[in-house]
Amino acid sequence: MRTILDNLTTIVHFKSDFQDLKQAWRREVLSGFWVFLIALPLSLGIAAASGFPPSAGIISAIIGGLLVSRISGSTLTINGPAAGLIIVVLSAVQALGDGDPMAGYRYTLAAIVISGGLQILLGRLRWGQVISAVPSAVVHGMLAAIGLIIIISQLPVLVGAPLASGTVLHKLLSLPQSLAQGQLEIMLISLVGFWLLILIPLFDNKLPMPLIVVVAGSLFALHLSTPANALVTLPEHFSASFYTPDFSKIHYPAFWEAVLSLSLIGSLETLLSAAAIDKLDPQQRRTDLDRDLSAVGCGNMLAGAIGGLPMIAEIVRSSANVNNGAQTAWANFFHGLFLLLFVALFPALIQTIPLAALAVLLVFTGYRLTEPKVWGQVYQVGQAQLVVFTATLIGVLLTDLLLGVLIGISVKLAVNVMHGVWWRNLFTIHFEISTPEENTQQLTLKGSALFSNFLPMKNALVQLPKAQQLKFDFTQAYLIDHTVMEFLHHFKTSYEAQGGQCEFIGTAWQKFSPHLLAARLMTADERKA
Repeated sequence: MRTILDNLTTIVHFKSDFQDLKQAWRREVLSGFWVFLIALPLSLGIAAASGFPPSAGIISAIIGGLLVSRISGSTLTINGPAAGLIIVVLSAVQALGDGDPMAGYRYTLAAIVISGGLQILLGRLRWGQVISAVPSAVVHGMLAAIGLIIIISQLPVLVGAPLASGTVLHKLLSLPQSLAQGQLEIMLISLVGFWLLILIPLFDNKLPMPLIVVVAGSLFALHLSTPANALVTLPEHFSASFYTPDFSKIHYPAFWEAVLSLSLIGSLETLLSAAAIDKLDPQQRRTDLDRDLSAVGCGNMLAGAIGGLPMIAEIVRSSANVNNGAQTAWANFFHGLFLLLFVALFPALIQTIPLAALAVLLVFTGYRLTEPKVWGQVYQVGQAQLVVFTATLIGVLLTDLLLGVLIGISVKLAVNVMHGVWWRNLFTIHFEISTPEENTQQLTLKGSALFSNFLPMKNALVQLPKAQQLKFDFTQAYLIDHTVMEFLHHFKTSYEAQGGQCEFIGTAWQKFSPHLLAARLMTADERKA
């Protein structure tokens, strides 16, 4: 019965999609074109930095646009390769290849296929909500660590020096030697790229900066007669870019470490990006996170099967999509279609792009993930958030992404225990929903609402009738952490936008910082009352 209902829902979804296309195809085509201008250079750069052929990024972006856009649970997100997975993919290539990049590439493709299947399973089991409940301080710490690793790994490319392999610490210690081998003409291309990224947005922030940096870099590379090994390389025919996965290392622990890292980190980034774009949607539509996760899993299985990078719902391209006026998933489709047409018609132009120009884009992306403003925003929410953020960042740098995230979550749980949360309340929430009067719903929370226990409450709230009076009674509550405060804030905004009203009862709270969404702890006087 569930399969039949899912099929009927899909048919209705497709009919609705085609009606949307008829009404606003010009707007969707235009937004898709602008996103394509951003996606092309970023897809190439992410692939090269991941130890994959540059064409692998294009393959992934095309599949993300043409396939995933048709089956996803989101409306405005753009699917494709992302900088956040560079470290996972590169680590897999190096660990599985044993010094042979092409062999590591094909083993990693196999890991991508299986990780995609795992994402489909997680989506069908409705684990999308569970994964999306990871504390924001852990996520930001993970992304900041990824940003630092990207910068460290791409600095040699900026000067035309060979890449160093090994751990993050080894790459950092090797930087002076690598930079000493730099080439002056490559440095000039990188310098021009950085100046463009800094100066042009001061006058016009709507231009596709990745494309401008790449075009400028190509012109300089042509004028300076840059050697071929410093340029993007593609096969003469794009069909030669397709490779099949090699599953012969499926019994190796490193293979399954890659599978888990790709599926869990990729799922986390996808769900967080989708939730972030929902907040930018002028129509306040909500993504079906479980369906979106399964759709990305389908895309990853196909991408891994033919030689592509893993994909996620990517935040930068998705934000550009919203800003360009897109209102349906057709913009994602057209961005993939434009990529396919470009590589089919103009492959020679891609081979004029210097790797240094792509490295500029990646270093700039890495900086945006870990810039001082990020640290300041985390600190504003509370000192405990900064502790969790820092623990996650250090954990990722010293171990790997999965262990670093687990370290961050463990520190967050320890912080909650230190604040007096009962052990049995860490993973179990106690609340009641009643109807005290007509058209009024009341949620009464007893104890603490935390990232680790609030999903039952979240699901109950989402299922409440719309356009009613909704009261949150927190007089018997103890601690509400930042993750739950953030959810309640956005739920209130969405509920009231649909004609309802929300009221919070219980005022004797000690905030952990002046931030609107800081964690709150009931004061001692109120607990005695």
